[in-house]
Amino acid sequence: MALPRTYKKLTERLHDARLKGPKEFHVGDRVLLYNTCLSLFLDKLRSRWSGPFTITQVFLHGVVEISNAQTGTFKVNDQLLKLYLGGDVECAELLIKLEDP
Repeated sequence: MALPRTYKKLTERLHDARLKGPKEFHVGDRVLLYNTCLSLFLDKLRSRWSGPFTITQVFLHGVVEISNAQTGTFKVNDQLLKLYLGGDVECAELLIKLEDP
């Protein structure tokens, strides 16, 4: 019976070694927000991340307030965020009219 316990401890140690530390966000950081609604739509090529957003306030227990010019300010869990490492994003709209020939 010693073999299963040692195997369990070994796999637990390997798993814990791969875990990353807690995310730390600060006011003014730019982040991307994970889009949880994509499971309802079948768009394979659509990006799963939206943003960038700017962090305006950090609360206890992983709650972060983010803001964007188009969407306004709202609170989200920090598990849905990741740091944005790119430059400024230009928002441009492309309108394509489809007509019958």
